[in-house]
Amino acid sequence: MNLGPCWLVLLSICLEVWAVPIDRNAAPQETHAPQEDKQEDNDTGLYYDRYLREVIEVLETDPHFREKLQTANTEDIKNGRLSKELDLVGHHVRTRLDELKRQEVSRLRMLLKAKLDSTNTQSLQMDHASLLKQFEHLDPHNQNTFEAKDLELLISTATKDLENYDAERHEEFKRYEMLKEHERREYLKGLDQEKREKEERRMEELKEKHRKHPKVNAPGSVAQLREVWEETDGLDPTEFNPKTFFKLHDTNGDGVLDEQELEALFAKELEKVYDPKNEEDDMMEMEEERLRMREHVMKNVDVNQDRLVSLEEFLKSTDKKEFINPKEWDTLDDTKPVFTEAELQRFEAELRTKEEELGRRAESLRQEQDLLKERGKALEAQRKEYQQAVLEMSQRKEKQAVQGQPPTGPNGELQFHQEIQKLEDQGAKAPVEQEVQEAHNNLPAEPPQNLPIHN
Repeated sequence: MNLGPCWLVLLSICLEVWAVPIDRNAAPQETHAPQEDKQEDNDTGLYYDRYLREVIEVLETDPHFREKLQTANTEDIKNGRLSKELDLVGHHVRTRLDELKRQEVSRLRMLLKAKLDSTNTQSLQMDHASLLKQFEHLDPHNQNTFEAKDLELLISTATKDLENYDAERHEEFKRYEMLKEHERREYLKGLDQEKREKEERRMEELKEKHRKHPKVNAPGSVAQLREVWEETDGLDPTEFNPKTFFKLHDTNGDGVLDEQELEALFAKELEKVYDPKNEEDDMMEMEEERLRMREHVMKNVDVNQDRLVSLEEFLKSTDKKEFINPKEWDTLDDTKPVFTEAELQRFEAELRTKEEELGRRAESLRQEQDLLKERGKALEAQRKEYQQAVLEMSQRKEKQAVQGQPPTGPNGELQFHQEIQKLEDQGAKAPVEQEVQEAHNNLPAEPPQNLPIHN
């Protein structure tokens, strides 16, 4: 699979196998195994990485689109002209793209619902079509079919996001360094003067030990590449050939060196400065150093700024003065701090605000936990009370059954007492009611006339 460099402007990070140095002393199967493992783990860091990869894979299956892709230039991809070729791809490709988009829309809806649920927002009245507008890599107005606009949005968004990726990595490293310095100062504050002075001396000794490392060759210089040629590739340094070197380290054979293949070239230089076994060496700083090296080479070699180094660009860079006599490379220890004191103070203020908020939330959760414990105790006491009542009733019934007594109610009364009293009352009232009825029957039909009146 040999895609054109213009397409790789956007997708090289997604499709390329992570480059590994060539070890000519290793068996072939040992050389390829790490590459296969890395390929599965390679990730752009974009939240729509999987969708991006799957769209690429489907488009590559269409012969027409693939042909247009190989002949397109960088501007054709960036300005959206290539997207219009989507109308000419096969029906099965469009069907699969439609399915991928529906799956992505469904995934985004789930993300939105989870976000709304976490903020206790009522999502039933929300317009999901409007909410989907915050995602720029697809057309939210058409949620069922993959159209040319979707490909154009996917390309433009991924291009923008990948361009910002390095800046975000630098910012993350700055925050890491500020947090490390903040924790160092807080740790020293908690010590008495004698221990603090002793610890400060120890820390300074570690810094000095870290600074004492072999000379680091400038990335992309002839000295640095010759070292890789000799120690990694196992070749005679006097026979160094830039064209051969390029082809050796174009590990996937696509005709360009992508960012991962370039970073693999700096392994030997980084090993001079950083060792994971040493307390004084910080591996996060090593990754920042690797990024700085790659950006340095790209700035000097990547003429068209497509985030790739072609063979032509590589060979032209070997004719520059910087290739033969480069400036001495300054590691992170030799450069100015990545943050200022003012930035550190703002960062610490932000930390305090977050700590206070977490403290309030922790106190609220503690109070809720206390209430739940009290409620649990009350429920447990009620449960025991019910169990005791059931046990006493069961024992009473067993005792009465043994003694031949009629069963009693929950308060000890006979269960048939009320019924017997009712029958007795009815039996006592029956004769009285019968006499009243007979007297009524003996009354004359009409009242007597001319009864004497007594004064």
